[in-house]
Amino acid sequence: MECIRKVTNKIYYIGGDDRRITMFENLFPVENGVAYNSYFIEDEKLAIIDTVDHSISRQFFENIESVLKGRSPDYLVIQHMEPDHCACIKDLVQQYPNIKIIATQKTVPMLQQFFNYDFTNHLQLVKEGDQISLGETTLQFIMAPMVHWPEVMMTYVPEEKALFSSDAFGSFGALNGNLFNSDIDYKHAWLEEARRYYANIVGKFGLQVQSVLKKVSPLEIEMLCPLHGVVWDKDISYFVEKYSLWSSYLPEQEDVMIVYGSIYGNTENAVNILANKLGQQGVKNITVFDVSKTDISYIIGHMWRCKTIVLATPTYNNGIFPKMDALIEDMVALGLKNRVIGLVENGTWASMANKLVMAKLEKMKNITVLETKLTVKSSLNGTENIEQFVAEIIAARKEETQ
Repeated sequence: MECIRKVTNKIYYIGGDDRRITMFENLFPVENGVAYNSYFIEDEKLAIIDTVDHSISRQFFENIESVLKGRSPDYLVIQHMEPDHCACIKDLVQQYPNIKIIATQKTVPMLQQFFNYDFTNHLQLVKEGDQISLGETTLQFIMAPMVHWPEVMMTYVPEEKALFSSDAFGSFGALNGNLFNSDIDYKHAWLEEARRYYANIVGKFGLQVQSVLKKVSPLEIEMLCPLHGVVWDKDISYFVEKYSLWSSYLPEQEDVMIVYGSIYGNTENAVNILANKLGQQGVKNITVFDVSKTDISYIIGHMWRCKTIVLATPTYNNGIFPKMDALIEDMVALGLKNRVIGLVENGTWASMANKLVMAKLEKMKNITVLETKLTVKSSLNGTENIEQFVAEIIAARKEETQ
């Protein structure tokens, strides 16, 4: 049974949800599943925009049969070659042997790598600014390399004022029947997962995102159609502004977040006292994360939101607590910058954590590390300079808000 939705007079949604998946890319928890989006444009010529993951291929082909009504598609536009979007290409071509594949030059070797099949006679290559007429509608192609793979492009349909944005503007989470952002409380129910998706999937490529944002800024967009998550049919400027902020590595809020690793609870106790003292000083919306319990992807998502980050870790085997070490490596790899960072270490003997963390932070750009660094000897006993540490966090926040 088909499961399709009308997006505009000529555009249909033909993707679907996967709630059985537990780890996206076998790396990021997706408790609420994920949507694999594909679209169909009905005109004198018929076009499919991307395929889906194998996990929902049955639903996908039932949807295609429903919208085609016995016809054959003229075009398959491949915007992105990750398997969660390209898995059904070969099956689609074999079922509809006259279909033309619209793709970039960089897509060609990837097709050969993923499929043992000769697509040569199906390929129609496009580059920046190329257009294809479907009849009353036009496909205009916008190259978006490294957002977040090198072959990526976006597709704009000016007559429908619709931008098919590939993996940009996507989100974790199944759609649950609500296709449009106007159907949900998106600022509360959706934004956190959209931010987590951006930070972990696209976050490393802020410069490239900025480049694409400049390309699409002159376009009149009333429908924003990503390959994951809701279709944006209102307040599109709100989400574009978020992407502009995130891709500039600028925090959304002046909030303080504290991330800690704790072996026997003593570092956790020190963090609780620190958070309480910050709260007493009027700091609002403090968030605290145990790096051993909260998946790194959620913590990274919050780092894209917050201005001030406190990292509290024991020394472990003369190194950094392993879970914290992995988090910091991810911060470095994703290029996080423009943040204030405070350091807290704990050690019964030969405390090394702050020194080792500092060595990693030195690889990052535009990071301000607080001068005062807390050292806890086994457990907090009142001799530490925690009041000075709190004062520096407060001062740093005031400097940034002035």
